Amino acid sequence: MQGQAGFPTRRRAVALLGAAGLATGLAACGGGRLDVAAPDSADEYPAVPNAGFDAWIAAFRGRALGAGIAESTVQAALSGAGFLPKVIERDRNQAEVDRSLEDYLALAVDADRVRTGREMMRRHDAVLSAIEARFGVEKHVVAAIWGVESRYGARRGTIPVISALATLAYDGRRGAFFEKQLIAALRILQNGDVSPARMTGSWAGAMGHTQFIPTSYQAYAVDFGGDGRRDIWSDDPTDALASTAAYLKNAGWRRGQPWGVEVRVPAGFDAAQAGRGRNRSVAEWSAQGVTAAAGGALPDHGPAAILLPAGKTGPAFLIFRNFGAIARYNNAEKYVIAVGHLSDRLAGGGPLRGRFPPDAQGLSQADRRELQRRLTAAGFDTDGTDGVIGPDTIAAIEAFERSRGRPVTGIASLALLRLLRA
Repeated sequence: MQGQAGFPTRRRAVALLGAAGLATGLAACGGGRLDVAAPDSADEYPAVPNAGFDAWIAAFRGRALGAGIAESTVQAALSGAGFLPKVIERDRNQAEVDRSLEDYLALAVDADRVRTGREMMRRHDAVLSAIEARFGVEKHVVAAIWGVESRYGARRGTIPVISALATLAYDGRRGAFFEKQLIAALRILQNGDVSPARMTGSWAGAMGHTQFIPTSYQAYAVDFGGDGRRDIWSDDPTDALASTAAYLKNAGWRRGQPWGVEVRVPAGFDAAQAGRGRNRSVAEWSAQGVTAAAGGALPDHGPAAILLPAGKTGPAFLIFRNFGAIARYNNAEKYVIAVGHLSDRLAGGGPLRGRFPPDAQGLSQADRRELQRRLTAAGFDTDGTDGVIGPDTIAAIEAFERSRGRPVTGIASLALLRLLRA
């Protein structure tokens, strides 16, 4: 995944899952995570001496042995474990960037990710086809999760998982959860699936191409390659992709059915009717004036809900049971839409047809991209022109404002864009 954001408690239940009769369960990557920044590397998380951590490790050894972990496994795993203070810093400062869906899609379903995804699907077609045949999860859906989680394996995370989980368990803020994950990680090592040195991942313990947490790995990881190990860490993504398909199958994925489709709602549509879990028959939605954005009749795959993530003036979606299956992987609405939309793009679909409304400053995404281009051309590099106003763009705006003797706000505004145009 891109810049691991940990495993916050789920912010709300997956209502659509409940309506479809599915049981809730562990999210593969922890749930709720929406970070799509660059991943952290081990070099950014140095271990430092900490007497309290050492004492905790000594006490934990007894608990690990009591949980059935062999002495040899405990010794091999914990002898090299170190205290990573930056992990604590990240865990205590997890305030998510409040990205709009438009920004999130610009980052998670950018042109490069679509292009690379299609190439990776061609390269791994035989494996993906075999996985689809066995688990009944379409190859483009599995590839989309791969793309969102790690950019198709390019960003798997290099932080030692045992050290990260031990640090978080010792810290105590969510000690019970992370100690459970640490015990599960030791079981994975004991099973021989990976060595302590190769068990790397995010700062919060998510691992491999599709970012499984240890307990989800234990429950759903599969040895699809047939070498006796469930290896989600190696350059070969086979086991990771199959494990993701196994997870989605368990979550209730229905082959041949979409996660959702983009629709148009009539001007007088009552937004109070929309939301995950507000299921109606497709005939009922059609009777209320909901139409397919691509034209033609609405597809009928059973009870469905209308989702208006950007309000009535933004893109709208008719979502089905498979939306809930993806939400089991990560119960964040924007994440599910990103995976679903990327899967559609990888299958040959086009961009969303609906337009997003302007942001709070009155700028469209095209305006924000123009602002970034003009700032960079003026010598204030925004490090990209994706239309997302992040730290680099804010710093460029501030530098530009200082250079012009203007109040330093860092705000991307219409007034700033007009000034740059002038």
